[in-house]
Amino acid sequence: MSIFALQSPAGGFLDEGLRHFNKTFDDWCVQFDNYEDANTLALSFNKRKSIEIVEITPLSYPKYFFHNLQGNIHATRQLEDKIICIVEPFMGANFRIAVCDLKTKHVRMLATHYKNVLSVEGAFANFVL
Repeated sequence: MSIFALQSPAGGFLDEGLRHFNKTFDDWCVQFDNYEDANTLALSFNKRKSIEIVEITPLSYPKYFFHNLQGNIHATRQLEDKIICIVEPFMGANFRIAVCDLKTKHVRMLATHYKNVLSVEGAFANFVL
């Protein structure tokens, strides 16, 4: 299932009052079930060029919903109610696997550090809860 939202190119999502952009995506942001509804509202604004429509899918959730997950996210997949991610905490750092809980919004970084992409991809592909 996808969620569509109105985002400022500078960052932030339009709030329920349709006046201000929240820095992060949360329950107070305007959400749409389909692109057409989002576009209809976006076209009604005078400054349409200052608004983008973004599609948030289960695989892009970490970017929008888990604000304490820092670093570059290289791959994601969903297992039950968890999003599993390959994360590079900062450029050049060892890779880690993060488990993001969609219900609690809690992020748990696994203890193992992976020196290269091949080793983390193997662990990621075979990861079970």
